[in-house]
Amino acid sequence: MAKEPARVRLTWRSLKPLTADADEHPMATTEIPSGVKPLQDATTLASALQANLALVIRGKADAIRLASIAALSGGHVLLEDVPGVGKTLLAKAIARSIQGTFRRVQGTPDLLPVDLTGVSVLDQSDGTWRFRPGPLFANVVLVDEINRATPRTQSALLEAMEEGQVSADGVTRRLPDPFIVIATQNPHGHAGTFPLVEGQRDRFAIALEVGLPNREAERQILTGAGGATALDLLHPVADADDLRGARAAIREVHVAAPIVEYLLDIVTATRSHDGVSLGASPRASVSALRSAQAYAVADNRRFVTPDDIKAIAPAALAHRMILSGGPDLTRGRAVVDAILRRLPPPRG
Repeated sequence: MAKEPARVRLTWRSLKPLTADADEHPMATTEIPSGVKPLQDATTLASALQANLALVIRGKADAIRLASIAALSGGHVLLEDVPGVGKTLLAKAIARSIQGTFRRVQGTPDLLPVDLTGVSVLDQSDGTWRFRPGPLFANVVLVDEINRATPRTQSALLEAMEEGQVSADGVTRRLPDPFIVIATQNPHGHAGTFPLVEGQRDRFAIALEVGLPNREAERQILTGAGGATALDLLHPVADADDLRGARAAIREVHVAAPIVEYLLDIVTATRSHDGVSLGASPRASVSALRSAQAYAVADNRRFVTPDDIKAIAPAALAHRMILSGGPDLTRGRAVVDAILRRLPPPRG
């Protein structure tokens, strides 16, 4: 049995820092920003996080990169795929990599909002009511088969995902920081499901498919060099403070005016595309830009390029559009891809 996960221990402080060798790029800033050191830390953290996840999720570099981008940019992840391809493992690996708390919720029709947010219970010893936090009070929350929960229960996630807080019994309580929701749904099992409402889908920064592993990756999983066996041996590469610092630094990544206009062109095109009844929202624009900034940092740059926008656009926008016949991740990606082919990127 392979022992790679047992002897590999990555720490983000030991990896290659951000360099400044691309200052002549037309999208770069003309001056070195004051936050270069935090950006170095964010870049090394991004590398360490992706390498750590790759020890568990084999042969899925694109899915790992996008999930890492969401975590670094402060976004939530929607995994739409068939059972058994590693969705739960990915969520657990992220939680373990950032040394965070992890809770899992199974979506069912009888799941109630208080089962997520928590409930006040009477303490018989002194006759006072005490709040018992629900599973949302964790750093990484996996909601398995979210579309099997009723719309009423799904709505309990809206405030948590947007504002990082929950309101229960007339009291607003802050959730842990960082707070990441990773939700899954099976695109092929529609019996007994409740489609996510537009506002719920719009709160996911990234939607992706893990997909089946190739033969070599599956062989590694079978021999213990990946999968649940590797998860048990996984070490954290950062803590909550590290992730919060990386998120703050990523927001300082330079975005040139032509990049903003390019993203606006793409988002606007989703609202007028044939077969799209509801295009991407302004919230989607903001989230996509944050993801592009994180993508740039993960690629060892302190400025966003058109390629960053093109790389994240399908995963950031496809699930947010309502097409004729309802939401469809595959058709949504095709629409975004068509828009990207039609719109020329800015050049210098």
